[in-house]
Parts: sequence; C-alpha cells; structure tokens
Amino acid sequence: MVWVKKGQILNPSGQRYWLTTRAMLPTAVPLIGDLYRIYFSGGDDNNQSRIGYVDVNINEPEKILKMVDTPVLDIGEPGCFDDCGVSPTWIVNHDGKIYLYYMGWNRGSAVRVSEVSGLAISCDGGDSFERHSRVPIIDRTPTEPFLILVISCILIAPDGTWRMWYDSADTWLTPELPKYNIKYAESRDGVNWNRKGLISVDYKSIQESRISRACVLYEDGLQKMWYCHAIGKGGYKMGYAEGPLRTDGLGFVRKDEQVGIELSEAGWDSEMICYPNVFNHNGKKYMLYCGNGYGRGGFGYAVWENS
Repeated sequence: MVWVKKGQILNPSGQRYWLTTRAMLPTAVPLIGDLYRIYFSGGDDNNQSRIGYVDVNINEPEKILKMVDTPVLDIGEPGCFDDCGVSPTWIVNHDGKIYLYYMGWNRGSAVRVSEVSGLAISCDGGDSFERHSRVPIIDRTPTEPFLILVISCILIAPDGTWRMWYDSADTWLTPELPKYNIKYAESRDGVNWNRKGLISVDYKSIQESRISRACVLYEDGLQKMWYCHAIGKGGYKMGYAEGPLRTDGLGFVRKDEQVGIELSEAGWDSEMICYPNVFNHNGKKYMLYCGNGYGRGGFGYAVWENS
C-alpha cells in the first residue's frame, strides 16, 4: 500500500505577479463532477504570500484549466498580524458560505516570523473572500504563549461540534527555529475556540522539532492523520498516525513507517515533501503536497494504491 506520485501540478515561474518564488499549502475544494479548485499561496519577488487558486480536473490536475489573475485574499494592512503574507490552511463549506482559514505572516518580533490563524469568508462560491476580522481567530494565551498557532484541519461532527487540529509551538529553540506539535480544540461556530493545549500528535524524540499540517479522515473504522515532520533544522518528510474513532480529537498512534511516500531520487520533490492535503474522490484517495524549499519547488499530487 503506497502513494504513487503522479507529478507536479504547479511550478511557480512568474505566471502571475504574485507567483514568482513559491507555491505552497495546496488546499482542494470539490466543485462539480471531477472539477476541483485548489487554493494555494503564491510568493512574489519580495517573498510575500497571497492566496489564489487553480481549477483542475482531478483526474489530470497537471492540465490546469484556469488560474485566477488576482489573489482572492491579499496581504493585510500594515501592522496587522498578516501584513507580510497570507497562506491557506483549511476550507469549510458551511451554511452556503465558504470559510477560508489562513495563516497570517508577520515579522514584527525577535523571532524569525510569527504565524497565527485568521478567517476569511466567501459568499460567492469562493471567487472572492472578505476577512471575518482584522485580528486572528486563534492567538496567544497563557497556555500557548508562542507565535506558531496555525489551523491545519477542521471537521464538523454530526452534533455540530467543530473539531480542529492545529500547529502549536512549545518554544523557539533559536530565533530561527520553533518547536511545535499538533494540538486539538473545539468550537460551536468555527470562530470561537475552546483551547486547552491538548496534544493530539506529539514528538517521537527530543531531536524532532516540527510536526505540521494535520489532515484527518475518518474511514475503515479509524481516524487517520497525515502530516509532515522534521528533525532539527532539516527539511520535512511525511508522517502518518491512526487510531480508533474517538470524539476528543486524541488517540492517534504514530505509524510514520506506514506513510507510503518518500523523497524522489531527483527533481522538484527530492529534498523535501510537506504540507499534505488528503481527500477521497470517486473511490480514490488523493494527496496534494509541496516539494523542495517549503513550496519553492511548487506542488504536485499522488494517488493511493492498495496493491
């Protein structure tokens, strides 16, 4: 059972003014039939990120059908938490609206960067978005005081509970290197979150520095999570955890050896694979992911095969 890599979907090469240096955090949304919209953040020449999208047939997503000309969400106002860039992390369709959870980038600190989560909402099917607020929807607390707080995945339970997994820093090892794992929180409305610092997936060793971008599916009587993880300053690799279905967002057991996807021998994803976005379509399981340089190598896809 392995992920079969199918190739690169998008290589950032100046297709738009906001897409010259990076294409990262691909996040897929089904449209109709086999059509999907993939939101992502493109980096410009100043390394500032903005959110745009491509429309594809998921059976051959490397053949892009449409790329939006202007970003659907631009950088924030000077002094706001997202004034250095915005990147998509998860999308929820709810009550006829599309909730875009995004990471705001800011360099106004003694550490390399702050990354906290905001929310933008679309009322026109995802063609444009308006910020819910100019401030983050999850920010520092006495329990979680460090500047890495990034929503990765949200699922709405049958009882209406919004269930969130997110990156949360425990400390900064150096001004350049944070240490974060995956925690869990709940909400009744997708905006106000009850965060208790509950660890959903923890470090395997003292050398591990980062566990990021959880993507959770319920299937085969299990809760399954894909994510990326790194040792020290090294690049990301993919990881996998699973456990019996639970309602508390916990109980995952790391089984990274079963992830089924590794670095390529050469090319755009030979140094790093990261930021998985996993979903099912017509009986197939797809993974969108980024390659070298945290998206400098663009993003591509793989399909799960049981043979």
